[in-house]
Amino acid sequence: MPDAALRLTELLEQLLGAPLPVRVRAWDGSESGPPGTPTLVVRNRRALRRLLFKPGELGLARAWVAGDLTVDGDLYTALGLLSGLIWERGEDARGLAGTLRDPRARAAALGLVKLAGPPLPPAPPAEEVRRPGHLHTRRSDKRAISHHYDVGNDFYELVLGPSMVYSCAYWPAPEPGATLEQAQHDKLELICRKLDLKSGQRLLDVGCGWGSMAIHAAREHGVSVVGVTLSQEQAAYARKRVADEGLTDRVEIRVQDYRDVADGPYDAISSIGMAEHVGAARYLEYANDLYALLKPGGRLLNHQIGRRPQRDESAYHVDEFIDAYVFPDGELAPIGTTVTQLERAGFEVRDVESIREHYALTLRRWVANLEANWARAVRLTSPGRARVWRLYMAASALAFERNRIGVNQVLAVKTPESGDSGMPLRARTWGAPGT
Repeated sequence: MPDAALRLTELLEQLLGAPLPVRVRAWDGSESGPPGTPTLVVRNRRALRRLLFKPGELGLARAWVAGDLTVDGDLYTALGLLSGLIWERGEDARGLAGTLRDPRARAAALGLVKLAGPPLPPAPPAEEVRRPGHLHTRRSDKRAISHHYDVGNDFYELVLGPSMVYSCAYWPAPEPGATLEQAQHDKLELICRKLDLKSGQRLLDVGCGWGSMAIHAAREHGVSVVGVTLSQEQAAYARKRVADEGLTDRVEIRVQDYRDVADGPYDAISSIGMAEHVGAARYLEYANDLYALLKPGGRLLNHQIGRRPQRDESAYHVDEFIDAYVFPDGELAPIGTTVTQLERAGFEVRDVESIREHYALTLRRWVANLEANWARAVRLTSPGRARVWRLYMAASALAFERNRIGVNQVLAVKTPESGDSGMPLRARTWGAPGT
């Protein structure tokens, strides 16, 4: 069909009831839409079939991951323009059913079916998770962690840089000269100071990743550290780093579920970017387990992404793209819910620090690393996997910038019956760089 872009634009605008804010380029080379904006490139009719058979975010994600759909121009701008039209509307199959009661929308949908060609649903991309069974069992959690983290250490080195820290950095200012490595060092040091680590103490690092927190705490503060992860690849990498640093006498890296740690008590516990994997149904169990592993007076630093609360919390559902391609079974909770669950377990929450803007800055650096090394990233993983990471990190950066999600450091104490928390009278005296 000649001028497929114009026809596609007309049908989509008729179906959505709003003008498209980006330009469209179709498989026949034709273009339509506002000039000077990023271009949504529909490379083939298969992209339309994906959207028709799975309306909403998951269909778009499948088309993106498969390479049927891409963006020519600034990805952040494109996502920002499209978010209000697609993602923030929460459009899915149920919403579309209501839309199709309108005769004009129904006619537009039929036009898209005709434009898409033979109505055969394309298979999902190989990168999509297919997981039977119950959520947040030891087996399902290990499988979910493996999907996300066992992508290849070389790939993560490319994205994260030398620090190998896969959580929000702590920036002095959004200056061009500020380095990701220094900002990650400052985040680890901030956590160590909040935990008031002292030589000879024992630290449990839950979800230790590639060992950066464990190494920093042992090297800079003289503590003995046990780091636990469910990822075999992370553990192997972390153990080598520990050996290279000459810290094998002070750092032990285990492939172990935090629920199976039985050699407490510890003086302090750090949980950095791990609690998002726990799940709402298991969160009190998580808090209880960490409470039991601490000495009286011990401190927990829980660094966790949170979402905005909803008027009806029962309506919360996990983001389809993130669940299918990035963090299977991951769940976000409002900060108030997290604090309540920690308190229910017995903790005294002493400090909550939001560092939302810091994560947006961090994600933009990770995206820049990925885009600068795109060909190598594709070789190390797959074209689909690289596209997953680019989309999820760019979209997440915008979500942090727009306050749709946040990240918080919660400092909690296992305060003894005496009431002596061991905390300074003025809480924000951590003395970390930049404070």
